This record gives sequence, structure tokens and C-alpha cells, in this order.
Amino acid sequence: MKLSKLLLFLVLAITFSHYASHAAEVETNSKENATNLSDDEVSNHLAPIEDEDSPMGLARRLLFPFQSLQKGLLTCNKYPRVCRRKGSAGPDCCKKKCVNVERDRNNCGRCGKKCKYSKICCKGKCVNPLFNRKHCGGCNIECSKGSFCVYGMCGYA
Repeated sequence: MKLSKLLLFLVLAITFSHYASHAAEVETNSKENATNLSDDEVSNHLAPIEDEDSPMGLARRLLFPFQSLQKGLLTCNKYPRVCRRKGSAGPDCCKKKCVNVERDRNNCGRCGKKCKYSKICCKGKCVNPLFNRKHCGGCNIECSKGSFCVYGMCGYA
């Protein structure tokens, strides 16, 4: 039992030391290359460090999420193109985070504008989906002529 604990601790220590040394190396490299990066260079910074099939790559993927490696390296306030990549939360940058100001409740229409509790953000405006005819029950769900939006349903009777 003691041997297995020692072995596990040793594997974790090696993995962590490798991770810490690589993170420090990446940080110094990113500071040296702080000039404008092209889309290809940004993609290279976002590429995984190890092959997923290698033992260290597998251990790192299991023990440390990949996003923690990138945290702070490529922020949208320095590199706005990061927000336009596939899988990004949105094309706009607010407080070093990629958001969509058309739909984000905490940044509705502009950075820092929050929608109240019962409201949602549709097309950059805070609306109440329970009673709004153009956004009845959700964004862009419009009630037909003559019917009203009541409790998020068109023509509730």
C-alpha cells in the first residue's frame, strides 16, 4: 500500500514539475513575442503541447485541463482575434473574456450592462420573455397579430 502511494505521488510530482516548467517557458516566450500575431501564429499558440497518445500528454490531459494552460496567455484584450475562433463564447471582448453582447445577460448590448433577474438579453436589449410579444418565451419568438404574450406563451387563455 505504501509503495503504491509513493509511486502515485512520484508520478504526480513529475507531471506537475513538467507542467510548471513548460508553463513558465510558454509565458516567457509569449512575453518575448508580444508583437501582433497573425491568425496562424495564434493557432500555433493554442495547439496542444504534447501528443495525446504520449504518456505525458495523456497524464496532463487527465490531471490538468488544457484551458488552465492557456489561461492568461492569450487574452482577448491583447489579441482580439481569439474571440473569432471556432468554439469561442462570442466575438466581443469584455473584461478579458470573449462574450456575445447580443445574448449575454451580464454584457447585454455593451460590456458590463447586466439584465435584471427576470429578463434575458435578445439582440442586445434586456427584455422580459414572459410578456414581450416579439420575444415571447425566448429570443425572437414573435406572437401572431391579435394574440398577446402572457407567461411566455402566445394567446394564453
